[in-house]
Amino acid sequence: MPNPLKYNKKFDELNEEEKKLLEINKKTIADFVEQSSLISDVNYATRNAHAKTYVIAKGEFLIDPHIPEALQPFFDKEKFDLIIRLSNARFTIKNSEKDVPAYGFAVQIRDENGGLLANYPLANFPLFPINSVSTFLKLFTAINRSYLKKGSGLFSIAAQLLKTIPSVLTGSFLKNAVKLFRKKNDFILSFDYYSVGAYRLGDYMIKIKLSPVSVDKNTGRKENIKETLKAYFQTHDFTANVLIQICYDLKDQPINKLNIEWKNSPFIKIGEVKINKDSLLDSRNCTNELLSFNPFESKIFFQPVGKIQKLRDEAYKISVQTRRKINKLLHGKGI
Repeated sequence: MPNPLKYNKKFDELNEEEKKLLEINKKTIADFVEQSSLISDVNYATRNAHAKTYVIAKGEFLIDPHIPEALQPFFDKEKFDLIIRLSNARFTIKNSEKDVPAYGFAVQIRDENGGLLANYPLANFPLFPINSVSTFLKLFTAINRSYLKKGSGLFSIAAQLLKTIPSVLTGSFLKNAVKLFRKKNDFILSFDYYSVGAYRLGDYMIKIKLSPVSVDKNTGRKENIKETLKAYFQTHDFTANVLIQICYDLKDQPINKLNIEWKNSPFIKIGEVKINKDSLLDSRNCTNELLSFNPFESKIFFQPVGKIQKLRDEAYKISVQTRRKINKLLHGKGI
């Protein structure tokens, strides 16, 4: 294995303007979550993104016995316990709307004593259309305000979206957009899932890919996704290979350019995610709905890397704090 590029906190640092915009964005996140039960078709406060839960399940992370020797210290057990949440990326939950194929596969890894090791919110699209932190914050602030004001502020959203056009006109982005369009009606468990941004693995920096094994893409085609998933997990086991790429050179594996794929870094299989049939948890139970998959709650040597990733830290914190404050009276009663 070539010499990996080492993590440096400079990859994460925000400038003063970005910090000010982040504080404004945090306020709109809190306001959105406080009003989310009115914005969505539910009677509880939702997440600020990936609001719609399809299922929550128990799983296992089985370590490949043939992983490279340099990676073995990070995986010192044969298996780890998982909590997995499958979701949709929509900001709101509207029962009358057709779900777009923007799916989440969030993985929480725990040790044998139940202690949290790492959270990995994965998505079925490997790239992100915005590299500018300022544009990202202004756009999502405008979106939050638009929901709160019931559709007003669309001009502000359009103005920020125009700034993203150069980022989506790359070969990598267009190729993956076409691929997603062709798979738009495929079963949610047949997609590959990606970390999108980079994560630490000790001093290394990596990207993660989850690749399902032997899942029929035509399962439940055009049927209700949530009900199809419940029926699938009653009768099927699910297995996906866990693959990583390692950052060796910023030219080929950029940390803060999320709109292009990494190249010249082969995928390394480190294990498998396994969900046995009949492993679903009650997603309507308040305790399960309040689960946080904030990747910055992970052990320090598994945390995200990069400026866009850094924004997640504050955004997740304010979102979950507000959700838990509002929903705490429902704890144990189901929602």
